[in-house]
Amino acid sequence: MTGPRPPRTAGAQAPSYEVLALGGIPEVRPGDDLAALIAAAASAGPGLRDGDVLLVTSKIVSKAEGRIVRAESREEAIDAETVRVVARRGPLRIVENRQGLVMAAAGVDASNTEAGTVLLLPEDPDASAAAIRAGLREALSVDVGVVVTDTFGRPWRTGLTDVAIGSAGVRVLDDLRGGTDTHGNPLSSTVVATADELAAAGDLVKGKADGLPVALVRGLAHVLGEGSSAADLVRLPADDMFRLGTSEAVREAVTQRRTVRAFTSEPVDPGAVRRAVAAAVTAPAPHHTTPWRFVLLESEGARLELLDAMRDAWIRDLRRDGRSEESVAKRIRRGDVLRAAPYLVVPCMVTEGMHGYGHARRDAAEREMFVAAMGAGVQNFLVALAGERLGSAWVSSTMFCRDVVRKVLGLPQEWDPMGAVAVGHAALAPAERAERPAEDFIEVR
Repeated sequence: MTGPRPPRTAGAQAPSYEVLALGGIPEVRPGDDLAALIAAAASAGPGLRDGDVLLVTSKIVSKAEGRIVRAESREEAIDAETVRVVARRGPLRIVENRQGLVMAAAGVDASNTEAGTVLLLPEDPDASAAAIRAGLREALSVDVGVVVTDTFGRPWRTGLTDVAIGSAGVRVLDDLRGGTDTHGNPLSSTVVATADELAAAGDLVKGKADGLPVALVRGLAHVLGEGSSAADLVRLPADDMFRLGTSEAVREAVTQRRTVRAFTSEPVDPGAVRRAVAAAVTAPAPHHTTPWRFVLLESEGARLELLDAMRDAWIRDLRRDGRSEESVAKRIRRGDVLRAAPYLVVPCMVTEGMHGYGHARRDAAEREMFVAAMGAGVQNFLVALAGERLGSAWVSSTMFCRDVVRKVLGLPQEWDPMGAVAVGHAALAPAERAERPAEDFIEVR
């Protein structure tokens, strides 16, 4: 749950707050009552008041919860905590962990823990924050917010900062959309990550090597509230424009490329298709040629004219082959995926620059090189469409009636249609793909 911060009245005192580190917290051991330790430290120091926010380093939460493993098991622990590898460079891995956080080494950390051990993140940081908050309420009869923090690196920015990975009693997001700025301009996209701002402020007094794992923020009671948690800070995959990493981005885009046979009515961005074509024509080709051409059928009229002509030609061929009407109808239905798509692309091969040898075997091999280059270009195209979050299906049908396709689309005789690609937004989530171990397709000599 989010909500606007309360307005300040004219003439009100300028806002301020203070951040204090809590000293006196001993080395935390598995099974320790963190709320009791924090309550004792606060009582011996600044005390706790309603409206205070406590910022608790995740490491002491992990220690109290026994999230400790031997250092030699660190790589296994990272594997166990990892849901998805986002990027890899040498031994360093940036991964999405089981809490949905994208961070180095799944948050498995060897700092501020006994030699020979590493710490895993709390299994449920929001629940950990809620337990600490409830314990403090019981021990000191105060209503405070609790934020569990951890240290993150950030894309495009050098240096580390603390962010919220668990929260209880704090409105983690301050949604300002629908309001106006001081000049009256509408705010349409401003959502402030309040819990992350609190975490970073607390880190200024906690430090990384000072033995001060808890900080207190006083003077910001308006950030307290129920109904939200740090899980709300994790961006949904569908909204994440930077979900993919470096080399893993290519690999994931390839695996995301699935044959889609059901599309929504949502229109396709022509610019996205053109960007995919730009990727397609970077494929390798023989003799420095450019054998790819892509015919974009963006109007419904053009699509239907082509599909109707292809259907009629296919029916004639099937009947000529002696197929029954039932068999004809069954085969014609295979073209439904093209009719269902809001956008069609017809990849075509041109053989300008092809060498002629006057020898059947060598000439056939020469053409095969161009066909292979065409396949590489179409694969680039399909993968790029997946990167644009578009579904596709490469259907071979235009290869069986090239003359019809050329006539309807007004293409030169030397352009060979190489199937058709249905493009659109997938109507259904793809089914799980059976794993194909690389070893099953490799022979080593």
